[in-house]
Amino acid sequence: MFTLAVSIGLSLLGGLGGLLIAASLLLFSSAVRARLVPWLVSYAVGTMLGVALLSMLPTALESIPPLPMFGTLLGGILLFFLLEKAVLWRHCHTHDCDVHENAAPLVLIGDAVHNFVDGAMIAAAVITSVPLGISTAIAVAAHEIPQEVGDFAILLHAGYSRRNALFYNALSGLAGTAGAALAVLAFGYIPTLLPYALVVAASSFLYVAMADLIPGLHKARPDAASFRQIALIGLGILTALLI
Repeated sequence: MFTLAVSIGLSLLGGLGGLLIAASLLLFSSAVRARLVPWLVSYAVGTMLGVALLSMLPTALESIPPLPMFGTLLGGILLFFLLEKAVLWRHCHTHDCDVHENAAPLVLIGDAVHNFVDGAMIAAAVITSVPLGISTAIAVAAHEIPQEVGDFAILLHAGYSRRNALFYNALSGLAGTAGAALAVLAFGYIPTLLPYALVVAASSFLYVAMADLIPGLHKARPDAASFRQIALIGLGILTALLI
């Protein structure tokens, strides 16, 4: 019961916490958001890489041999590539997102799928250890903030009011609690799946960081912004190490 409560609580922190911070950013001007979002993306890259490479994968290696682990990692990366092709796993951090306003309902469906998987990943981490669950929830929240900013931009441009955009995004965010609850139940019945779930979670973090977030950071001019990006990525990695 404790594990279930912690998993659901941290899934709410990861999903709705990021959503509320993203919503608060809408109170700032577009110019301010344009400066803040790349900072958040840099921090998210660090937390996701740190949690995946320094926590999840080493923990999984304690239970499963290297070949099955790396095979699962490869399969997970390909899975998230296919999900992104189906527009069910996407990351938009700007007002000119590739997903247009007429696809707003698909954005919400994709967010629900994404949050469901995030909730299951957080639950897998919590079952392994509460500190790993906390660091995973922080990594989820960190990358949810800039994503939700982009999602709000799509919904507002599609004609949704700010209240409705917040409501529907919060509704899709609650899918994370369902993912957490089902994961706790599944791993209770089949505990041998747990290390593989950690590897799939790591593949998600690696895919998002390397395929979606880092290419956006390269668009910045190679000046002081590059040093700020490196510093924030390092801060994200440090966060993963300290928890």
